[in-house]
Amino acid sequence: MYVSEWENGRRSISERYAAILRGVLGVTDDELFGRRGQTEPLPMAGGYDDLVNRIESARSVSLTMVQSFMEQTELLRTMDRQMGAAGLVDQMTGHLARLEDALTFAVLPDARRPVARALAGAATLAAWQALDVGAVERAWRHYELGKRAAQEADEPMYLAHAMAEQAYVLCDAGRPQLAVELVRNARRDGGTRLSPRLQAWLYAAEAELCAHADMPDDCRRALDKADASIPPGEADRDPDMLSIFLNAGHLARWRGNALALVGDDEAVSSLYSALDLMDPTFVRAQSGVRCDLAQAHLARGEFDQARDQLRQAQMLASRTGSVRRRQRIEQLTARL
Repeated sequence: MYVSEWENGRRSISERYAAILRGVLGVTDDELFGRRGQTEPLPMAGGYDDLVNRIESARSVSLTMVQSFMEQTELLRTMDRQMGAAGLVDQMTGHLARLEDALTFAVLPDARRPVARALAGAATLAAWQALDVGAVERAWRHYELGKRAAQEADEPMYLAHAMAEQAYVLCDAGRPQLAVELVRNARRDGGTRLSPRLQAWLYAAEAELCAHADMPDDCRRALDKADASIPPGEADRDPDMLSIFLNAGHLARWRGNALALVGDDEAVSSLYSALDLMDPTFVRAQSGVRCDLAQAHLARGEFDQARDQLRQAQMLASRTGSVRRRQRIEQLTARL
């Protein structure tokens, strides 16, 4: 009854229910109420005291405070990986607002660059979370924010990563060829300033996007380049790019995903191997692997196995509230 009255304008949404709906739907207040987010302007006259106070406050943002910002981003990344993005919208919105505020009122470049670097990482995470819950415009705007912050911080790795993830928005929007061009530009623009692990990540992303763009030969070439670029060993975090998780096991999963999309028989063995090695805290990623396995089994006409993988993927997707993952499950289920 309440939903009907909200939709028909007979009842306004109280703050109590707004908080519930933000967590369930993974939306911001502006998206919930159909408003465009706007920064509150400073007073037109007599606002110098407020401006100076904000500038002085921004000057006190030390490297220790920037590290605290980055630790908060890392905590949100961990929570997102295990619980999903929908329930984090309030925390992520507040975190970005604090970082943007700190950057807006920081004056000198030496003070701005560390904050911009922290904002670049947080904005890219917020963008991926928005894409996961189906908030496409919010995702695009956050990627643009992340790119601008990376440019100000002079951090080519953060810029390349934001560009490559933004390519997935284009792919989901039905423009995979344009997505391939964007991720290739990200890699070329970064050049020798990119770490080997990030280079491998970019090649793997290119391979997946090539698969979506019906470019199987380009897909396989990119996968081979990813294999050649990945550093040896079990470590998966890039010390200079903490949002990158990639080692040989993760790359095997990615290879299986791309090969499943192009209908290659090798996909099944790669995906089962990756599933055995996967960190159990990567709940949403596990759901993705199950979807990839379902797709690979469907390509081989193994419908019972595909159905079983989709059932497990659905349970995992329900834990994280991933709209993007549920949409893929529905598409694959329709092929059974």
